Amino acid sequence: MGLGSFFKRGKKEKKEEAVEECHIDINTDECDACEKCSTACPNNVLMLVDDVMSVRDAQVCKNCRVCVAICPNDCITVN
Repeated sequence: MGLGSFFKRGKKEKKEEAVEECHIDINTDECDACEKCSTACPNNVLMLVDDVMSVRDAQVCKNCRVCVAICPNDCITVN
């Protein structure tokens, strides 16, 4: 009998991470492509393509809503 047999190892429960789907809407009619939102985003979700702000990858979004707070024209909605 080894030393390890004195310590019972309980089964570790796997924590399931809740994956929340993020949906980002950008009102391109009101957006003046200032790039404040893409610069402020900590996850690099937004990008400017042909003078139009667009979503690079919505799955990377952590719903922090920094882009919503910094947008001077209130063009961004995060659900």
